[in-house]
Amino acid sequence: MPADFREINSKMVEATVVPGQRLYSQRGAMLAYKGDVTFTPNVQGGQGGLMSMLGRRVANEATPLMTVEGNGTVLFGHGGHHVQVITLSGDTLYVEADRLLAFDGALQQGTMFMGSQGGVMGMVRGQVTGQGLFTTTLKGHGAVAVMAHGGVIEVPITPNNPVHVDPQAYVAHHGDVRNKLSTALGWRDMVGRGSGEAFQLELSGSGAVYVQASEEKL
Repeated sequence: MPADFREINSKMVEATVVPGQRLYSQRGAMLAYKGDVTFTPNVQGGQGGLMSMLGRRVANEATPLMTVEGNGTVLFGHGGHHVQVITLSGDTLYVEADRLLAFDGALQQGTMFMGSQGGVMGMVRGQVTGQGLFTTTLKGHGAVAVMAHGGVIEVPITPNNPVHVDPQAYVAHHGDVRNKLSTALGWRDMVGRGSGEAFQLELSGSGAVYVQASEEKL
């Protein structure tokens, strides 16, 4: 039975914690809780070890996740960022580690290095926004709460309808999706954002991509 995540408003999510299950959350994300709940720093970064979880490790920042266990409910939020709950049904979610607010501990964690399938976002975001070189993967059945700026929308990706995304607006994607980075000279100038960062992400296949309204970095 996957953990229950419920959006309270655009900035907060409530998670139900039950005995025998665990959640992982970003440090500092707990706003309030009810019941008998414990929060333990997890320098191993969940199941896969620190090296496989935290995109920040390239800067040698050992920022632990918190392991959340017990019996009760917890309110999560962080920095006033918009929170989006994504429910996985056996597929894989690709997301920057810094964007993870909280997630079901039953999900299998991994990391994809830049340049390999799914990891291009890490490379693009590294070039465009100075963020890390790794993309975190979460796979299985369960909920993930991710952070974004200015609201987020889920855009379906279908076999005949690839989606083109501004790399700075990219938050996460899931499903059987291939990605391709292309230069789009003149594209940013055309839409009034000309700053030499002329990249597009083309996502094709079957799944969905989450797009945020603001390009502000986390």
